Amino acid sequence: MAHVLVIGGGVAGPATALLAARQGHTAEVFERDARAPGAELDRDFFGWRRPTVPQAAQPHVLLGAARNVLRGDLPDVHDEMLRLGARERHELDWFDVRPPALPGDDDLVMLQARRIVLESALATALRAEPGVVVRYGEPVTGLITAPEPSGGNGSAMGTGSGSGLGLGLGCGIRVTGVTTETGSYPGDLVVDACGRRGGTERRLAEVGCRPPVVERHRTGLAYFCRWYRLPEGMEEGPRRPWAVTGGAFAGCAVFPADNRAFAVTLFVHTADTTRSALRDPAVFEAAARAFPPGAAWLALGAEPLSGVLATASLDNRWSALVDERGPVVTGLVPVGDSITHTNPTLGQGTSLALWAARRVARTVHRDPGSAKYAVEHHAWAQRTLKPWFDFQVVADAAIGERFVTRAGRGGTAREVSALFDCALEDPEVMRARARVRHLVEPPERAYADPEIRARVARWLAARPDYAPNATGPDREEWEKLTAG
Repeated sequence: MAHVLVIGGGVAGPATALLAARQGHTAEVFERDARAPGAELDRDFFGWRRPTVPQAAQPHVLLGAARNVLRGDLPDVHDEMLRLGARERHELDWFDVRPPALPGDDDLVMLQARRIVLESALATALRAEPGVVVRYGEPVTGLITAPEPSGGNGSAMGTGSGSGLGLGLGCGIRVTGVTTETGSYPGDLVVDACGRRGGTERRLAEVGCRPPVVERHRTGLAYFCRWYRLPEGMEEGPRRPWAVTGGAFAGCAVFPADNRAFAVTLFVHTADTTRSALRDPAVFEAAARAFPPGAAWLALGAEPLSGVLATASLDNRWSALVDERGPVVTGLVPVGDSITHTNPTLGQGTSLALWAARRVARTVHRDPGSAKYAVEHHAWAQRTLKPWFDFQVVADAAIGERFVTRAGRGGTAREVSALFDCALEDPEVMRARARVRHLVEPPERAYADPEIRARVARWLAARPDYAPNATGPDREEWEKLTAG
């Protein structure tokens, strides 16, 4: 049995602790915030100031990959989310008649809920888990270290992952616990779940470790979100139009959530001169109504629940604790945003975090303080998480370029856009699109299927004048709307 110390009490940290306890281990979670998520969802969601979690009040979505982890490994958390008001929606329910079921269709269901619903359900499970202690209001101040055991710097040893990395020279530094203002806590493995702002890089430097290997891609996108609630007695909003629309310079998305709440989001380039005007609720609503999903949802007489919540300067960030020499530290591994922080356009973050949490829980019995464990965790992340990070980078680059040039492109970009629009009419193309969206199958495999390619080609041939990204206002109208 291992004892796991988890830094961070957001989503990835509590999930890691719970999953480890369900595997027969014990865990302690250290969270900076002194309060735990409760069952008063609106109070906590709108009234809880969380400067270290700026994304907490932004829309979230739990893709099929995340839902599968919850249903398979944390069924009580899944059930509690549903009890608190989360709703499930199958991607193929877009059609009036769902196409005949195929194996794997159960993977294409998302959980619609605000982040606080998942956090509350995790907190409830943590309170009932005898193998877990959560230390709210007790942030980690430092790392306890010891020299790597002899043999941790052994000769190069392949990981079997095809990554080309071995144990190399090792790092000479093994984390054996954490310190707080209250005391010192030893453990068999420390899990960094404190995200990109959590200070782990600083703590590693303080104990003499080499820096992590960081890959960063700026997105150039700014998001403006406002929350609403459907009128009493109206449990669901419109099924059509499609909830996400992107034009040549701006986009709109609607995120249905729990308890009749939903968010409308507008996104533009950070260099767009109209950006600041969208903070005004009246301007925001006028601009949102210029897009089909915004117009359809706002026409229902929904009650505003918030002002306009803005966020920008987001990036896609990959951080590795293994370099060409081997692990930069042993006894500590990252999960969640500490490995990969992805821009929210594809909604991948929670799924990737739960995958990493589950992987730690299932492997922590394998000499977790060793260099071999550190390298194998890194190799797993490279195989399993990095392809989805790379997909996010490519998708965001395409959106950013379109918004900067304010024009759609022909060629491949036209075909990609056509694939998404064709999916709204063709159930088989929708299924392929959904398998990518829910992290079931990578795009290079799902979209390369000859039948899918043929269906999209026929759809395009029937529409010779098809123009991608043509939905929404033109620039002249947009500037009038944002001028108030």
